[in-house]
Amino acid sequence: MSNVTMEATTILSILKKKLAFLSGGKDRRSGLILTIPLSSDQTSMEELSATLDYLLSIPSEKCKARGFTVIVDGRKSQWNIVKTVVLMLQNVIPAEVSLVCVVKPDEFWDKKVTHFCFWKEKDRLGFEVILVSANKLTRYIEPCQLTDDFGGSLDYDHNDWLNKRLVFEKFTKESTSLLDELSIINDSDKSSLVDKDKSADCALLPSFDPETVLQTGHELLSELQQRRFNGSEGGVGGGQGGPAWCPMEEELLAQPQVMKLLDSLREQYTKYQEFCRQRNKRTQLDEIHAKVMQVVTWLQGPGSELLKTHQTIGDSMRAAQALQQKHEEIESQHSEWFAVYVELNQQIAALLSAGEEEEVVELKALQQQLSDVCYQQAAQLESRQNVLQAAQCFHSTTQELSQQLDGLLGMLCADVAPADGAAIQQNLKLLEEKLQTVEAGLASLRQKGGLLLEQMCNQPSWSLEETESPAGEQQDNVQHIQAVMEEMQLRKQRCEDMVDVRRLKMLQMVQLFKCEEDALQAVEWLSELLDALLKTHVRLGDESQETRTMLDKHRKFVDVAQSTYDYGRQLLQATVVLCQSLRCTTRSSGDTLPRLNRVWKQFSVSAEERQQRLELALSFHSAAERVLHQECVEPESLDEVDSSGKMLLDRLTVPVIFPDGSEQYFGSPSDTAAAAEGVRERLLLVEERRLQLQEVGLHNDNVEEKLNGQETRLDVIGEELSEKEEQDEEEEEEEAAQQNEELERATQDC
Repeated sequence: MSNVTMEATTILSILKKKLAFLSGGKDRRSGLILTIPLSSDQTSMEELSATLDYLLSIPSEKCKARGFTVIVDGRKSQWNIVKTVVLMLQNVIPAEVSLVCVVKPDEFWDKKVTHFCFWKEKDRLGFEVILVSANKLTRYIEPCQLTDDFGGSLDYDHNDWLNKRLVFEKFTKESTSLLDELSIINDSDKSSLVDKDKSADCALLPSFDPETVLQTGHELLSELQQRRFNGSEGGVGGGQGGPAWCPMEEELLAQPQVMKLLDSLREQYTKYQEFCRQRNKRTQLDEIHAKVMQVVTWLQGPGSELLKTHQTIGDSMRAAQALQQKHEEIESQHSEWFAVYVELNQQIAALLSAGEEEEVVELKALQQQLSDVCYQQAAQLESRQNVLQAAQCFHSTTQELSQQLDGLLGMLCADVAPADGAAIQQNLKLLEEKLQTVEAGLASLRQKGGLLLEQMCNQPSWSLEETESPAGEQQDNVQHIQAVMEEMQLRKQRCEDMVDVRRLKMLQMVQLFKCEEDALQAVEWLSELLDALLKTHVRLGDESQETRTMLDKHRKFVDVAQSTYDYGRQLLQATVVLCQSLRCTTRSSGDTLPRLNRVWKQFSVSAEERQQRLELALSFHSAAERVLHQECVEPESLDEVDSSGKMLLDRLTVPVIFPDGSEQYFGSPSDTAAAAEGVRERLLLVEERRLQLQEVGLHNDNVEEKLNGQETRLDVIGEELSEKEEQDEEEEEEEAAQQNEELERATQDC
């Protein structure tokens, strides 16, 4: 390949004008196509000559030997300029030109051509010149080898070509210079360079960065290969199936030259890297040794002294936090040296993997010494950190337990004035929860105190010669921990004693409220029994057996009321005893006893009246049943039944009079009327029995008269019954009005 004697940078402004260019197209002989696009402006022949000289220096000699086909585009230019350019080609590249195609306008030059025919001058010019229009240029050159200016399909970007050309020349220049420098450096006496001062290292640095130059070359080669093998970018046949190629082909941008420079550059750069690696490794050994000794000296000296002078655990949470902050500062100082240790360890490991035997022994000794010192110091830091963390937990638990004891003591010292039993139960539950919290806190304090003592006893020694850490501060710390735990134990014991007293008092108060509530409940139960007695216990029975059963149930009912009354009095007596024990007055025992006695007296009066009515009803029904079932009845017996029946009816109309003077009827007027109706029906049966007996005993003529008299008597009894029913209805209305008034008074009393 020919050497490039002219650089594009020297005529860059001329090349940008695109006075001539190699599009990459080829003629049918595989010769390159050189295009000279003439414009309407005056073209400088000097600039065109310089452009042609540069373009013709690019192809190889082998490529030049195939000859050039020159296309002179004169469609926008004058004939004399075209002729001048053609003649200039004779002087610039006569041997390389095989054919010149002058593209003419469609309607001009005909007369001028007759005065100068290039084909007659072929022998003198040294190449063939033809005059052709643009649409007939494909007779000599394939369309796929022509640019779109001539109706072809070949893509060509002059700016892109010029940029790639500049990159190629820059890479060629830099790589060539870098190869010379690297060769000199690699062939120099290495031993003499090592003995020189470090300032001589600057002389061993190349002028260009090898990595940058290599990267530029690889990018350039990749771009060239992509353009060469990418068939979608201007293939020879386009869509005709010809071999793929583009303007940046081997002959134009010299891919082999780039590849050869890259190979040589990589080879020399590899040698240079090895040389630098060996030189750096030798200098690293001394630097590592100095840094190792620097780290070891500080850790065994100032670092150890910092830790030895800070061994206390503080007497409070705030003091422990201050010690923790100081320890973090010490750790921060150590971290800087530990970072140096990590870096040195990595450097030593890297050197050990590629070091020689004598270097490996020295590096391992340095590594072992550095690791022993760093691990020992790290163990001291970790142990101190564990002690401080345990101390903070201990002081924090102590503070929390002290606050819990203060809260419990404050609760015990406060007076207890609950509103009811539920409030007392809640306070008692809260008291028990606080006591359990204190017990759990004390157990946690013992656990964390033991852990702190264990951490302090397990601290590693400061050096291989020492077996124990200084005992003075250690003993003070142990005594402080034990004293704190004993003090908390005593405070907790005092609070427990006070809790026992408070618990007993609160349980008594719970019992007091319970007795009061149960006494009120007994009053309510007794009131309900009284209400049930007055409202539902009205019937007297239709016969003696039923009345006798109702009388037995009534006695049991009275027994239940008596038990309820006795239970209420016992509860009130217990309330008095508890009040005396607690030295307090109750809320309701003062008026509960009068209420209980009042209700009981009302119940007693009502029960006695109910029992008398049932006994009278039993006597009436028994006598009536005897009269109705016996064949021979004395008139006195009939009169006795009649008298007891009327007495019972009168008793039903009488209200119950309570000790306070108030009155109350049994049941509603309708219930009373129903009970009275049963008695009257039984009286009618007895009277009928009287008439039957009288009919049997009459043997005189006055029988009819007597019968009339009996019928008159029956009519009178019927009228009396009707009047009695009307009177009962009036009494029922009066009783309902009286009950409403009593209900209103009871509501006002409540």
